[in-house]
Amino acid sequence: VSTQSTGSSGINAEYGIPVDCKVKIDRRLVTVDGPRGQLKKSFKHLQCELILSKTSILIRVWFPNRKAVACVRTICSHINNMFTGVQRGYKYKMKSVYAHFPININIIKRQHPRRGTQLLRREVCATCKPDARSDLQAHWTEGRDHAGGK
Repeated sequence: VSTQSTGSSGINAEYGIPVDCKVKIDRRLVTVDGPRGQLKKSFKHLQCELILSKTSILIRVWFPNRKAVACVRTICSHINNMFTGVQRGYKYKMKSVYAHFPININIIKRQHPRRGTQLLRREVCATCKPDARSDLQAHWTEGRDHAGGK
């Protein structure tokens, strides 16, 4: 990532595209295609320009305040995470440890996914694959996205 300031009128950041990825940009909606699939992310809530060239993405913000300058690097990080997801993928290992709010995990069978019903103080149902080498409190999830669902 190369970032340069053009005085008080704007800031530019240029991010290179990996060889095995294809990128489409349509009105701040970035689509990345790679060997493991496709990811889309919308940056329509930010006031910036996303310009696609053959080998890089240019992120430009005109007359930025402090918050807008921080958003330029955040966009670069999100795009980098999208490239990582479609090239290598993500795998998260979690342990069910709690101090105050209990986490309920229901196991249907040892080979089937587990379902946790209370994660991060929300009543959600997260499906995870069990880790065969460990006890009942270790599980993991994987996918192309940080959410792990894809």
